[in-house]
Amino acid sequence: MDVNKLSRMANQIAANFAAQGEEKAVAETALHIWKFWDPRMKAAIYADDLGDLSPIAKAAILKLKAEAAAA
Repeated sequence: MDVNKLSRMANQIAANFAAQGEEKAVAETALHIWKFWDPRMKAAIYADDLGDLSPIAKAAILKLKAEAAAA
């Protein structure tokens, strides 16, 4: 899995939701990634340092990581 490509995709998703406000954009970005990314993609981005992500994308990934750890 190319983490640079995954980061770019997460940033694009986040940018599409950014106009809805940060809280809603984080929730919608997380929902989109949870629904449409396969487990390998999610595992690869969870393992990344998240330094290339926008604030919205980073918050969405951290939200998903926390939910996965709690499950």
